[in-house]
Amino acid sequence: MGRWRPPAEKSTALITRAGHARLKAELDELWRVRRPEVVKALAAAAAEGDRSENAEYTYRKKQLGEIDRRVRYLSKRLEALKVVDAAPADREAVFFGAEVELENIASGACVCYRIVGPDETDAARGWISIDAPLARALLKKRIDDEVQVQLPGGLVHYVIVDVRYPG
Repeated sequence: MGRWRPPAEKSTALITRAGHARLKAELDELWRVRRPEVVKALAAAAAEGDRSENAEYTYRKKQLGEIDRRVRYLSKRLEALKVVDAAPADREAVFFGAEVELENIASGACVCYRIVGPDETDAARGWISIDAPLARALLKKRIDDEVQVQLPGGLVHYVIVDVRYPG
């Protein structure tokens, strides 16, 4: 019997053109390169005889399952995603795809975030999901607007310093 998990929250089905291309490239690589390699290695491991004590066979079966699971997910997700590659008419307000520079009112520290889809978030690059509390608080705000948001570290007050749309 499997372990029951509550259904995942519905995520916003928006993505940038570059993010969509990355997901398609990942799906293509998994399907055309990695999966055939693993199937070949699995067949070789199966030919070695007793599968009950064959660690290579067990490892390759698990690896194939992970690849197939990711391929299924990407195939379904790519169909559901809507690519947003045009900047909004009002380029001074914060919407999907915006790069937003914020100043922490308490400390004076400046941070820059880009609002992207949930499939392309990257904390190291400062890319946050449109579903994140900070992004939700920033939507439709303009330069010099103050934003108050409850983050895991506590309540934070920001002022919007700049809004840009790349490309």
